[in-house]
Amino acid sequence: MDENSQQPDDVSDRVEQRHAEDRVLDTGALRALAHPLRVRIYDMLSQYGPQTASSLAEKLGESSGSTSYHLRALAKHDLIREIDDRGTGRERWWERPVGGISFANADAMKTPAGRAATQIVMTEFFRNRNEQLLRFVNDGIQSAGTQWETGTLISTATARLTPQQSKELSTKIMALIDDAVDTYRNQTGEDVRPVTIRADVFPLPDLEGKP
Repeated sequence: MDENSQQPDDVSDRVEQRHAEDRVLDTGALRALAHPLRVRIYDMLSQYGPQTASSLAEKLGESSGSTSYHLRALAKHDLIREIDDRGTGRERWWERPVGGISFANADAMKTPAGRAATQIVMTEFFRNRNEQLLRFVNDGIQSAGTQWETGTLISTATARLTPQQSKELSTKIMALIDDAVDTYRNQTGEDVRPVTIRADVFPLPDLEGKP
C-alpha cells in the first residue's frame, strides 16, 4: 500500500506506537523544570543539541556558574544527561535524551505544588515559543535568506469539527511531524538549520450559548 493512501486507523496506530514510550513528567521533574532559565536551557538542548555550561551562558546571557547549577538540577531528574565521552573535567557536555515528553500528568494536577509547577513550565515553554515566532516574523524572514522563503509556513485556519474529527486531524498532523523528526533528526550539511515545527489544534470558546 502506498504510504499516502494509509487508512486513518493505520496512522492512528503508528502515532500511538511512536509515542507509547513518551515520558510523562512526574511532580518532581515538573518542579525541577519549573524555573524560567531551566525551561530555556531545556529548550536550547532540545533545539540546538549538546551544549556546555559556557556555551549556554553565552547564548542565554547568563553566567556559566548559573547555567552549570541549573544543568545539575535538571540532570538530577534525568531531564538531561551528561555526555560521558565528550569534553574534559572542566568542560562538561550535556544533552537532552531522545524521546517525547508530556507535561500532562493527571496525578500532578491533583496537588497545589503539581499544578503550580505545571503552570510555570507551560507558561515559560509557550512564552519562549512565541518569542521565537515573533523574532522570526520581525527579523528572521529577511535575515534567514531567500532560500528559506518557500520553506516557511505560518498559517492559521478555522474549521468546525466534532471531538472525533479533531482527534483524527491531530493524529494526521502528529504523524507528519514524527516522520520528519525521525528522518532528519541527525541531518548535517550545508544549509541545514534547526527548524521548529508547531502544531496547535484546540476548541475555541463557545460564544453561541450552547451547553
